[in-house]
Amino acid sequence: MSERWLSVAEIAEHLGVSKDTIYTWITKRQLPAHKMGKLWKFKTEEVDAWVRNGSARDKDEE
Repeated sequence: MSERWLSVAEIAEHLGVSKDTIYTWITKRQLPAHKMGKLWKFKTEEVDAWVRNGSARDKDEE
């Protein structure tokens, strides 16, 4: 069975951040997201890999 697509609210909850943070990460940090009509959708596997890769890290921390 394939993994289901998550909404902004669901991926925000998964990551423990706000929906506003998700929208910021989509535009500024290339969070892996897919636009379906007017909605953004996410695959947990892609987002988790993005986090592990260090892309969610604040650039000021480097």
